[in-house]
Amino acid sequence: MSASRKFWAAVVATLAFGLAACSNSSTTVTPSASTTGSPAASVAPATVSVALSWTPNTDYTGLYVARAKGYFANDALTVNVLPYGSTAPETLVSRGLADFGFSYQAGTAYAHAAGADVVAVFAPDQKGTYAIGVRADRADIASPKDLDGKVYAGFGTPDEGPELKYVIKHDGGTGDFRSVTLNTSAYQALYAGKADFTIPVMTWEGVEAKLVGKPMKTFALTDYGFPEQYSVLLASSNKYLAAHPDIAKRFIAALTKGYAYAADNPAEAAKIVVDTNPGVFTNPDLVTQSQALLASGGYLKDGNGNVGHQDPSLWSKYGKFLYSNGLLVDGDGKKLVAEPDWATYYTNAYLPTGS
Repeated sequence: MSASRKFWAAVVATLAFGLAACSNSSTTVTPSASTTGSPAASVAPATVSVALSWTPNTDYTGLYVARAKGYFANDALTVNVLPYGSTAPETLVSRGLADFGFSYQAGTAYAHAAGADVVAVFAPDQKGTYAIGVRADRADIASPKDLDGKVYAGFGTPDEGPELKYVIKHDGGTGDFRSVTLNTSAYQALYAGKADFTIPVMTWEGVEAKLVGKPMKTFALTDYGFPEQYSVLLASSNKYLAAHPDIAKRFIAALTKGYAYAADNPAEAAKIVVDTNPGVFTNPDLVTQSQALLASGGYLKDGNGNVGHQDPSLWSKYGKFLYSNGLLVDGDGKKLVAEPDWATYYTNAYLPTGS
């Protein structure tokens, strides 16, 4: 699963009723004279906080690049990075404990539907990175319909079961399988033969599986009629955006430059990720190959070459899946009785002009 989806496995059931305040420490990204030059004199200095949804990985490459290349500093921005902690980024954002936070489409939708002040403002990936994965040596599993009766190693988020049933049925199966919730140990269970399939992120776990000599055979969800989804999003709150529109635009403009650079220069961007997080990656090749796949696989730019843009039809189609399967609940834990106005769940208004 994506970093955000793993995190939501632990908190989605409790978000509607509120979570404890966060006590995360933060990493301050300050202007560096050697890399930034001088910010425009007319721009007032500002501080922005960003909450990560998991440990460092290529979901955040554009953030690290914008820091290293001086894009934030050139706009007089100091960026505080809140590391992965015990409180969901969506909760931090909605409570004003972070200005921005990394999320994913279902996570943002869950939070917004439950009454949290959360709105997606930037899409690092332009298409989903999820797939169904099985061990490459499983000759008995040739397509999703062969997963009937098998064991799924999952993460406990509400969308997993309906998502898998949809794909399996579309392939001609019954959609009947057993689930075990193992969270981050799902991949180890798969490799150990204790489960038959899981849902990896192809641009991270898929790459890692090959590097460790345990490759997976995968089935893309969209190949079986499932709607495309944003597996990584950046969210903010309407309260913050209304109070600080100029700062938000400056931050997102710098972030856009960071992700655009990562799309055009994947090897250099990967090195920045590794250098920014010394000692974090036991195998830096994972970062390099992951970033290369993101760039070459068309994940980072849309059909018009834009970075960060969110597609209304993508929000509508995947949102309809969430709603029609009863996955969205209000602040009292009751299922929504009317399909939401998806235009209130995201905005492109803070992207640079022309994006």
